[in-house]
Amino acid sequence: MSAIETVFANARNATLWAGPLIPGFQAAETCMPIISPIDNQTIGQLVAGSDRDVNAAVIAARNCFESGEWSGLPPAERKRILLVWVDLMAKHADELAALDCVDAGKPITECLNTDIPATIETFQWYAEAVDKCFGRISPTGSDALGLITKEAIGVVGAVLPWNFPAQMYAWKVAPALAAGNSVIVKPAELTSLSAYLLTQLAHQAGVPAGALTLVTGTGEATGEPLGRHPDVDMVSFTGSTEVGRLFLKYSAESNLKEIVLECGGKSPQIIFEDANIEKLIPHVLAAAYWNMGENCSCGGRLLVQESVKTAVLAGLKEGLKHWKTGLPTDTDTMIGPMVEEAHFLKVRQFLDDTLAAGATVVHGGKVHSELGSGWYIEPTIFDGVTPEMRLFQEEVFGPIMAITTFNTEEEAIQLANQSQYGLASSLYTSCLHRAQRVARRIKAGTVSINGFSEGDITAPFGGYKHSGFGGRDKGMEAFDQYTQTKVIWFVNN
Repeated sequence: MSAIETVFANARNATLWAGPLIPGFQAAETCMPIISPIDNQTIGQLVAGSDRDVNAAVIAARNCFESGEWSGLPPAERKRILLVWVDLMAKHADELAALDCVDAGKPITECLNTDIPATIETFQWYAEAVDKCFGRISPTGSDALGLITKEAIGVVGAVLPWNFPAQMYAWKVAPALAAGNSVIVKPAELTSLSAYLLTQLAHQAGVPAGALTLVTGTGEATGEPLGRHPDVDMVSFTGSTEVGRLFLKYSAESNLKEIVLECGGKSPQIIFEDANIEKLIPHVLAAAYWNMGENCSCGGRLLVQESVKTAVLAGLKEGLKHWKTGLPTDTDTMIGPMVEEAHFLKVRQFLDDTLAAGATVVHGGKVHSELGSGWYIEPTIFDGVTPEMRLFQEEVFGPIMAITTFNTEEEAIQLANQSQYGLASSLYTSCLHRAQRVARRIKAGTVSINGFSEGDITAPFGGYKHSGFGGRDKGMEAFDQYTQTKVIWFVNN
C-alpha cells in the first residue's frame, strides 16, 4: 500500500491524531474533532490547547534560545541539520501530501505536484542561504570601527492559515529557524496534521525540541495567548485582515512585540485588447480557481477591455471544461470542497448576493450537494459586476470570478486600485511600455505580467494597504523580519 493509500485508510479508520509538541508536555484530555471536508467525517482528534500550553511552549523556546543550543550553533551546523530535515521531508512527501488532502480538501494532484515540492524547496533554499548572510562594516575614520550585524530576534510565534498548511509552515518556519530563532508554530485548527508531522521530522533531524515547538487549538485559546505573551519577541501571521488587527492589538497591550502581517487580498487581473487571449486563458483560470479560490492572491477580479470581452468569455468557458469539480482524492479533480461548512455557507452567500445585486451568471453557479460533504461549489463566472457590489470589494476565498469591463488604460488602473487590499495583481498586454506603465501604478506587492505568479522562492511576497505589512515572506528579505540589527562600535583611543 502506498503512503497516500495508507493515510486515506487511516483517515477512514479514525486513527489520525495531533497535539502539542512541547518538551516534557503531557497532553491534555480536552480534544476537538478533526473533520475532513471531503466527506464531513471525523478522522481523528486534535488536542485543544490553552494558555497553559502556550506558556509551556514559550518557556521551552526561551530556555533553548538563551542556552544557545540552537541559536548559538555555527550557521553551517544549522544548515547541516536543516538539510537532514529536508531529506526526511522528501522521504515522507507522499504522506505529507495525503495529510493536506484529507485535512484541507486540497486536490491530491496539487498537493503532490505543487504544495509539498514547494515546501521542501523552501526549507532547502533557506538552509543553503543561512551561511551566506554577511554583516557590514561602517565607513568610519581611523578613530573607530563600526560592525553592523544581524542576530536572531529570539522567540518567534508563527501563526498559520488553513489554505496551504505545509507550504505556509515552510514560508515562516524555514527562515525563522535558519536565522537561529526558537519558533512556536500555531497551525490553523482546521488543518494541523502536516504541521504535526513536519515538526516530528524536524526533531528526528536534530532540531532541538525547544527550538521548534507546536501548539494546537483554536485562535482564541492559543493564538491570542501567543500574541499577548510578554516573552514572545515577534509574531508572524498569515490570515484574515480582521485577525491581523487583533494581533496588533495584542502586541500593543502586552510587550510591543514585532508583528508581521500577510492578510487578505482582492487581486485584479487586467486584460487589454492587445493581449494574446489564447495564451492568457490558462493563467487567468489558475489565478481565479487554483486551490478552489482559497488563496490570498486569488485573481477573482477580472478587468477586461470592452472590445475583447466576448472573446475572453468564450475562452474562459472553453478552458473551464477541464476544471473538474470532484473528490480531491481523485487525481483528475481540480476543484475540491470548501474547507468547512461555515466557509462553504459564506461563499455560497456570495452567489446569492451577487445575483440579487444584478450581475449575471455566465458559467457555473452550482453547488454539488451530491459530492461527499456537499461543500463543493463549481467554478463560477459573474458578468456585469460593478465596483459597488460585494463581489468586487470583498475577499471571497472561493471559486467565484467577477468580470468588470473598462475602455481606457486609465480606467483599468483606477478599477484595479479601487480596493482596500493590495497583495497581488496580473496584467496582460503585448505592449512592453504599457506593461511597465501600468505595473508601476498598481498598488500591490506583486504584479505579474502576461501570466499568474507569486514569484518563486527568491522573490519576496507581501502586500500593500490592508493586505499587511511588517515584512515579506520568501526571498532573502524574509530573514530581515526574523532578525534585528546590532551595531558594535569600537573606539580607537
